[in-house]
Amino acid sequence: MSIAECGYLTYDELKECQTLPSDERFERGPVAVIECVQQIPCNPCEAACHFGAIKIGEPITTLPALDAEKCVGCGVCVSRCPGLAIFVVNKTYTKDTATVSFPYEYEPVPKEGEEKTAVNRMGEAVCSGKIVKVADPVSFDHTPVVTIEIPREYADEVRSIERG
Repeated sequence: MSIAECGYLTYDELKECQTLPSDERFERGPVAVIECVQQIPCNPCEAACHFGAIKIGEPITTLPALDAEKCVGCGVCVSRCPGLAIFVVNKTYTKDTATVSFPYEYEPVPKEGEEKTAVNRMGEAVCSGKIVKVADPVSFDHTPVVTIEIPREYADEVRSIERG
């Protein structure tokens, strides 16, 4: 099934249309994962990256491309993406766990320390996790970035939490 048929991006589709960080890059710490597949006029992620790790160029409808070697995993791009299509994945959080940081535009915003059910791109429950950080500075323009600690094997699947 494709995004057009089911309404969500499969991991195989993502690999076909975006360059994902290499396993070696993931082993060096947090890095952005761009899941944008819409060729629309948009470039806030490129403007937000102070390290020049995200490029769109011309035309402005080009999909954003990540230079994972320049990315420091700061997450500024996550809150700036109007399509909610950028995540920061840290597969080195602990020996057995990873973190996934994602935009969260719902109420109530989860609190650090809460246990939550982590969900995949389809909204299906994947595993349990613990909220380890909620960033919501004024510069994020009312788009908090939530970071959840999960078992490492789910780092490529988890993209949000169940609401409520």
